[in-house]
Amino acid sequence: MRADGGKNWNLQLSSLMRETYARDRLVECYFCIVGVYFEPNYSLARMMLTKVIALTSILDDTYDVYDTLEELNLFTNAIERWDTISGMDQLPEYVKVLYFALLDVYNEIEQELRKEDGQSYRLNYAIKVMKKHVRDYFIEAKWFNEGYIPTFEEYMGIALTSSGYPMLTVTSFVLIGGMADIIVTKEALDWVIDDPKLVRVSALISRLMDDIVSHMMEQERGHVCSSVECYMKQHGVTEQKACDEFKRRIENAWKDINEGCIKPTIVPMSFLMRILNLTRMMDVIYKHGDGITNASQVLKDYVTLLFIDPI
Repeated sequence: MRADGGKNWNLQLSSLMRETYARDRLVECYFCIVGVYFEPNYSLARMMLTKVIALTSILDDTYDVYDTLEELNLFTNAIERWDTISGMDQLPEYVKVLYFALLDVYNEIEQELRKEDGQSYRLNYAIKVMKKHVRDYFIEAKWFNEGYIPTFEEYMGIALTSSGYPMLTVTSFVLIGGMADIIVTKEALDWVIDDPKLVRVSALISRLMDDIVSHMMEQERGHVCSSVECYMKQHGVTEQKACDEFKRRIENAWKDINEGCIKPTIVPMSFLMRILNLTRMMDVIYKHGDGITNASQVLKDYVTLLFIDPI
């Protein structure tokens, strides 16, 4: 049974993205996921993960700038329950649409997993990390509403998850099986969901690169403090000094990624490549500005060369 009673998912997403508060970045999201699964035989994984990241973008904007804290609390609790019955009457109508769309996408993933091998237990991993992702969104919303500026370490403890990188990584593992004769083992899923170093340093790159290029704009529109503000306040340094320190940490994180891909693990390289590829795409998106928010300035040429202009 589809969560929305059979409504077309794309119509729901289009309706949500027409809301003035949410960024309409479906093409840019697909561009990002093509980098994660560029192989032709991963077409279904690309479509499914694109839907997840597109909804995550709307969730991000909802928690950042649109909802009241009371409504966000109700929404977070609804996602924690992950059903369409209890407490739905308390949610605003537009939040119900977003909630139904979210459940609908994961129901669609479950159906595809069942078609592959008759087993859908892998979906539980994807749902678990999405719940964690949303809980950390809510913590950041509380910080913003209370005017609280955490220490850099406290901020990063939440922001590495809210970057979306761990959630997308786990979900990419869930979706990789069945499409290229690759078996997704429980050991691989347990490994990736247990916050391994390779995922942590990749999330660090994603979060710091994002904050470096977007923190000023986000502060202007009203947003929880970023790593830049937290580090500046805690250490009494300038913005430039903070950004220079972050660039040094990003460079070291890339060395850790190289080490993590060279040393053998219980996870095959075909899985580790999803972690590496997603990090590479974060580098592309945030190298010269915020490519999601300012896509026309940062990603337009890349998208045109990849999808429109012939080779």
